Amino acid sequence: MDVTTAGSLGEEVLEEVSTAVVADEDVLRTILTAVVARGHVLLEDVPGTGKTLTARSFATALGLSFNRIQFTPDLLPTDVTGTYVFDEREREFEFNSGPVFANVVLADEINRASPKTQAALLEAMEEGQVTVDGTTHDLPEPFVVIATQNPVEQGEGTFPLPEAQKDRFLVKTGLGYPDEAGERSLLDRREARDQPTPSAGRVLSRDDVLLLQRVPERLRVADDVKAYLVDLVRATREDPRVSVGVSPRGCQRLFEVCRARAALDGREYATPDDVKAVAPAVVTHRLVLTPDATVEDTTRSDVVADLLKQVTVPRPTPEGQR
Repeated sequence: MDVTTAGSLGEEVLEEVSTAVVADEDVLRTILTAVVARGHVLLEDVPGTGKTLTARSFATALGLSFNRIQFTPDLLPTDVTGTYVFDEREREFEFNSGPVFANVVLADEINRASPKTQAALLEAMEEGQVTVDGTTHDLPEPFVVIATQNPVEQGEGTFPLPEAQKDRFLVKTGLGYPDEAGERSLLDRREARDQPTPSAGRVLSRDDVLLLQRVPERLRVADDVKAYLVDLVRATREDPRVSVGVSPRGCQRLFEVCRARAALDGREYATPDDVKAVAPAVVTHRLVLTPDATVEDTTRSDVVADLLKQVTVPRPTPEGQR
């Protein structure tokens, strides 16, 4: 698959998802970019903004299997991964796979589950496999976790994600409230159908998605764009408001998302604009602020926005775009 085809298919997917989901196009593009970059997505937003519908619509449009896991305080790790049960007829233990065995897994309200259960997703997200009773089971390809959490309910009864878990998510974003026209569109769409929940149609197949994920690996990134990306990452470690900046792994993830964005734009090269466009979704949740910055009500988003203004952007060169 070439980049022109990749860009065309990406637009078709976004258009189809938009028939079911009323959300900012940039947010939907960010989610699709994460899928193409073989990463996972953390959606943080208040209830009722369409997080579940968005995850299900992407799975349908991409032709992928979908499972939803409702995270609760009493959810056990085996409720996610699966367990062995004894088969009376065969007189042996048989593995019953859990809901994590799907191409797209919606981890709904992930911060409501205990850290032990949250950790059950860690190996799956990083390695594409789970280990149950000492036996390793491969997960289907592609494998994408879309986790949601409510930013309002972060107190009693919730378990904030540890930094190691957050780092497993390629991007973090939120759908937000629709604008006035979007909200009116919701009512018009509801009036036009006789089912409470809208649905998207299928655009791609599983094999198409696997081919689409290979396209960014063939893209070139000019040295000056790489230098800009590294300068931005290193600036997060040197900012006095930040106690822990972006890790080397985070630097690679930013690189991967930049290439995926370029592929979805139908380009064979990445630009500084790609870095600037994806940095907030890739970098922000990887920062740990100092206590002083927190007291002063500085947010991670503030830091990233400031750094994007401060770090020198290289001028595009024809050589870097050939």
